[in-house]
Amino acid sequence: MSTEKKVAIITGGASGIGFAFTRSLIEAGYAVVIADMAGADKAAATLKNEGFDVIGVEADVTSVDDTKKMVAAAVETFGGLDLLVNNAGIFTSLKLKPFDQIEPSEWMKVMEVNTLGPFLCAKAALPELRKSSAGRIINIASTSQMKGAPFMLHYTASKGAVISFTRSLARELGADNITVNAIAPGFTLSDGVLATGMEEVMGDVVRKTSRSIPRDQVPDDLTGALLFLASDGAAFITGQTIAVDGGSYFL
Repeated sequence: MSTEKKVAIITGGASGIGFAFTRSLIEAGYAVVIADMAGADKAAATLKNEGFDVIGVEADVTSVDDTKKMVAAAVETFGGLDLLVNNAGIFTSLKLKPFDQIEPSEWMKVMEVNTLGPFLCAKAALPELRKSSAGRIINIASTSQMKGAPFMLHYTASKGAVISFTRSLARELGADNITVNAIAPGFTLSDGVLATGMEEVMGDVVRKTSRSIPRDQVPDDLTGALLFLASDGAAFITGQTIAVDGGSYFL
């Protein structure tokens, strides 16, 4: 099957912030490939039943073969690729701890998923994005690295790397008419955060002492920035990071 719609791949798109991105894009008229290690088919089936063009692909973003597989699925099913959203990452499974208590193996796993993953996905997507008239890569970073959040040094360091990756890749791909930007969320009440109880530890502090808009941040708060960066209106914006955190951090 092919489609005249723009086509997007969203990694980690089966739940939480990723699923909010998925729904916002299909409602905006995109055909979407949900790439996730678990739940991709189930999430896609739910949206298919609502009449949307969407498929699920089980994919590990740290696997070269899996990243190639998700791009091939987009091409085979929808005819091409216009947008890659590098959303998959490790966060909610991490425990707050001083940096000297972080094991090297845990550090490397975070870096593998949060930094190698976007690199491999972008590399796999590049040939098809070059064929698009408006190729886009949107990476999901975090405002934690901007503020120097303590006790999650591996996570904050990885998201700092995502922003550097975004800027350098934007320099490389501008001549191909591909924009590369990042969204930096604040602490968001995603499915994973709610399931782990992180909101009880961090939510009240963030809400009352940090934000200019003193309420909880939810996944849908991030979709406007995503849709803008994916749009024709953002065709001359690249290498940028948009902080979406209720005014907690000002660039």
